[in-house]
Amino acid sequence: MSTTTKTEVIIIGAGPTGLALACQLIRYGVDFVIIDKKETTTPHSKAIGVQARTLEIYEQIGLADKLVDLGWKAERARLVVAGEVRGEANFSDIGKGLSDYPYVLIVEQGRHEKLIYDFITSHGKDVRWKTELESFTQDEAGVTAKIKNPNGEIESVEAKYLVACDGSKSLVRHSLGLTFEGTTFERMFYVADVEIDWEFKNDALMVFLMKSNLLAFFPMVGTNRWRIVGTFPEEFTKDEGEVLYEEIEEQIKRDAELKLDITNVNWFSTYKVHTRHVNKFSEGRCFLAGDSAHIHTPAGAQGMNTGIQDGYNLAWKLAMVLHDKADPKILDSYNEERLENAENLLKTTDRFFNFVASPEPVLTYLRMHVFPYIAGVAFSIDAVKKFVFPRISQIGINYRHGSLSEHAGDDGIDVKAGDRLPYFQVDGRSIFDRLREPRFHLLNFLDGKGEQKTEDLNGSFDSIVDRQTVPLYPHVAELFGVDKSFNVLLRPDNYIGLISQDPSLAPIEDYLKRCL
Repeated sequence: MSTTTKTEVIIIGAGPTGLALACQLIRYGVDFVIIDKKETTTPHSKAIGVQARTLEIYEQIGLADKLVDLGWKAERARLVVAGEVRGEANFSDIGKGLSDYPYVLIVEQGRHEKLIYDFITSHGKDVRWKTELESFTQDEAGVTAKIKNPNGEIESVEAKYLVACDGSKSLVRHSLGLTFEGTTFERMFYVADVEIDWEFKNDALMVFLMKSNLLAFFPMVGTNRWRIVGTFPEEFTKDEGEVLYEEIEEQIKRDAELKLDITNVNWFSTYKVHTRHVNKFSEGRCFLAGDSAHIHTPAGAQGMNTGIQDGYNLAWKLAMVLHDKADPKILDSYNEERLENAENLLKTTDRFFNFVASPEPVLTYLRMHVFPYIAGVAFSIDAVKKFVFPRISQIGINYRHGSLSEHAGDDGIDVKAGDRLPYFQVDGRSIFDRLREPRFHLLNFLDGKGEQKTEDLNGSFDSIVDRQTVPLYPHVAELFGVDKSFNVLLRPDNYIGLISQDPSLAPIEDYLKRCL
């Protein structure tokens, strides 16, 4: 006799996206069941770049510093052309003043997954490992999933909502009939986690600039450990799974043009790179996140971080609906916001990949003969850092075009509704230290002039809105571009819902009534 489990959300897939989503649902007090056909978290390095926005998300649940301790801060890159180091870029402070985490963190996916999985189990929940989705149905009341447990028995899970974090070959996406259109790069990529005996310390990225191939070495925690990512030439015709490690090593040595001895291989893989995104992120009560919704080149270490932020965007909206604090229509904004982000992301990663690997003559010349000599100077220029870091770190992602962004009050202000709240410090501490409660946040910025009203919000919002008073210090006024008192309403994900220069709280209350 089959058993039936009832819950609020079922998560399909326990990779970084699914595990991070589970952490957020715990934070919001939402019950869930999470399943994965694997035996446990991955033992491999896989995705290794963790961006500042992801660390800001983890900071809210006390995991950011723990993850930083497991990894290495990418602060320098050596640029190699034809076997010689031709330049070096120092980006140790590239994000200084923009985030508490002004760097890219290099940490193995296996360690990363274990950390967030331990958070889940420490809160009395667990992943149902070796468990696979067989099928699902949905109606106006909820979703019913048929899952196969480790014993081969079929069980039912009834939930209000389902979130697919089941990868690029997503069964959920196929079952919903959603499209996954895009392109495929013809060249074969390879990745290897190795130990190398050579003249270089593992204290900087090694970027090899060539006519058409891609090759980069990322230092890993441990003695002489490196992650190598590269491509075979276009004429290489073998399929995934047919490539021998010896062929990878031969290609590495040929492209690096450096004396090196790979003494140990911990893991390697080959794959074709696809750049695709789903036509919509939700259908009925089912949602897609991570690789099930978008895949792209590894340029800029964006993929895993984007999936984690998909879940971060969705979690608070599900919680508001499940706790009867918002109308289900708010869930429409998930597709609205994350689809636009996915479209922009694919364009950005494609452009970046073309710069580092395109055989086009002008790009090749710039890549090999100009960039190595100007990179060091370029990354020391504030304007360059302020342009590059928000895009790489994902703190620059905004939802300005979304229906949850009210622009009536931000005219003449540099920061807009839909932006992540800019980073600044108050009394020597990050503003985000005050914003860890899983609620809306009303920030009253007061200029100290005249009578400062302390009007109360309508009592019906007490349970969902946290209120903070912040002096309008000169550095804060300069950041926002306004020198008079104003109010900011932050969504639970610390994106700005609206900015109001009205001394009353009427615009804030009107916004909450409209959105919720």
